[in-house]
Amino acid sequence: MSTAGRRLGSTVFALVAAIALLSNCSAKVAGTASPLGQLDPGSAGGMPVNTGQSGPRPGVPDATLPVVNTDHGEMDRLAVNTISDVDDYWTDQLPKVFGRQFQPAATLTSYDSDGANVRVCAGRENTAGVVNAFYCNLDNSVSWDRGELLPTLVQNFGPLAVTMVLAHEMGHAIQTQLGPLSGVNNATPSIVLEQQADCYAGSFMRSVAEGKAKHFQMSTGDGLNKVLATTFFVRDDPGSSFKGKSAHGNAFDRVFAFQTGFTDGPKRCAQIDVNEINSRITETAFRNDEDASQNGNVPITVANLQIVAKALGDVFAKAAPPKLVTPLATCADAKTTSPTAYCPATDTVSMDVAKLKVIGTPTKKGGGIGDFAAFGEVASRYVLSVQKAANLPLDDANTGLRTACLVGSWGASMKKETDQLVLSAGDLDEAVAELLAPNSLIAADVNGKPAASGFARVEAFRIGFLQGAGTCTQQFGN
Repeated sequence: MSTAGRRLGSTVFALVAAIALLSNCSAKVAGTASPLGQLDPGSAGGMPVNTGQSGPRPGVPDATLPVVNTDHGEMDRLAVNTISDVDDYWTDQLPKVFGRQFQPAATLTSYDSDGANVRVCAGRENTAGVVNAFYCNLDNSVSWDRGELLPTLVQNFGPLAVTMVLAHEMGHAIQTQLGPLSGVNNATPSIVLEQQADCYAGSFMRSVAEGKAKHFQMSTGDGLNKVLATTFFVRDDPGSSFKGKSAHGNAFDRVFAFQTGFTDGPKRCAQIDVNEINSRITETAFRNDEDASQNGNVPITVANLQIVAKALGDVFAKAAPPKLVTPLATCADAKTTSPTAYCPATDTVSMDVAKLKVIGTPTKKGGGIGDFAAFGEVASRYVLSVQKAANLPLDDANTGLRTACLVGSWGASMKKETDQLVLSAGDLDEAVAELLAPNSLIAADVNGKPAASGFARVEAFRIGFLQGAGTCTQQFGN
């Protein structure tokens, strides 16, 4: 976010800047629509939110697909089991949905990006130094880096991150096999190809959540949240253009594509086209060189928090706005949430600036999220005051989603050029990162209890961002 020339900005994970993952992974919803319709705070794409184990199923024999250059290690077993389950899914779904017989990848290749070079993709690509996973339509092959990419995915998001990434790559295989049925040709922009593949991955991961995959299982709570969070690792760098030659989209838009497949299935994925992308894409450039040099982030200071408060007051136009104070204070009629809290009795938002600064300041080691995440948490406590003034409950099942929606509507208002705050490249990604965290405040009630479904939290924020505050109270009322 910016003040008078600065913007909200984002680096969700420092490693994204260091590793250009999936940058070349393969040689109609209106802008106001939601893939989920009426949201339930306890469901994810129509499935009840559940807890439980997510990852490889114990006691299931490994698949035995042949792999070129394998080291027979844990990463390759994870990859092969994924490809096997994805093959099973498309062997069933491609005939049912599209009337086509599925053709599995002809060649699977494992390599170590820090090891010996391997020629892949009909001999046209080298693997040395390539931290990536990719499908090649020249020889119907899938290749992956077992040395750095797969271990890093597992370390940051768990083993299902590998499953999601390789399911995405097999989505490109589906595009190749469907051809005109998926609207794909040699002139199709990268952003369409990549978000179709995200959508196909979402449809496969739905089958995992439904218990239909042989080798993997996934809860619709924390398990699905971590899979969604993987999109931050494979998003375009903040400030990129969705019209770029290798564009994939920001995390906000990639999550939408994944959710669409998870909710509506593969037929809907094939309908993603240029017109849809142009109607809903949110990826934006940095405003100027100074904005880019700061990666869009402004410091989390008392002065900037006061500017946030003024912007919130302008957007929600309360006759008597809540007081914003430091430090964090206890309250007689609500739990004290950290790093910011709302007290209904005194209509006060209190803040721990030091802790907000940690959230709002990305580091090279991966700490912090970005300024929008920090400011969004403050906004979430502010909009509880807005809800209180409207006589809405502050601790019912819908409060978390209603809060996320209102914060989203505030974020959309920050797109306008003002002398206060301006939305920047990467800000929406920061919002989604915060929303998928177990202790999300942007989607929490007055006592800090977030809506059970991270899937629904993100979608509620999106609804507010695209449709405005009025929709929030209509869709997430009493």
